[in-house]
Amino acid sequence: MARTMSKQSSGSLAPWLGVAAIVILFDQLTKIAVARVFAYGEPHSLTPFFNLLLVYNRGAAFSFLAAAGGWQRWAFTGLGIVATIVICYLLKKHAAQRLFCTALALIMGGAIGNVIDRLAYGHVIDFLDFHVNTWHWPAFNLADSAITVGAVLLVFDELRRVRTAK
Repeated sequence: MARTMSKQSSGSLAPWLGVAAIVILFDQLTKIAVARVFAYGEPHSLTPFFNLLLVYNRGAAFSFLAAAGGWQRWAFTGLGIVATIVICYLLKKHAAQRLFCTALALIMGGAIGNVIDRLAYGHVIDFLDFHVNTWHWPAFNLADSAITVGAVLLVFDELRRVRTAK
């Protein structure tokens, strides 16, 4: 019985690294395409509430610390790398928990996608711009979307786990 449990709890990283790789690939391809096609700061309206808009984010979510002196680039890069290491450990340990691992893989792929930007350009490329009249949600990218979806799945997975434990 103990042998079966340990095999289940330490499964393969491959499927989860594959999910993260797909997120990274789509994130980087869309960023490259937008950076090549659009001029910085020029909105391209697609719907009454959505634009494609090339902007750079030197900070974190919602441009948090964007105006700091440059140290934030390395701090957020380091945070992304540490998060990736912790997530790999958790994926290996809990490989049998599909929803949990899917969530972590999405978060890891998004984190790595943004780390690549910080290392390559010194900022993250954002381009998805939702708005209502003149109020704009801060622009974001596919990596940010994957992180958000992953976080929502983590909450859902935990709520589901708590409910079944009762």
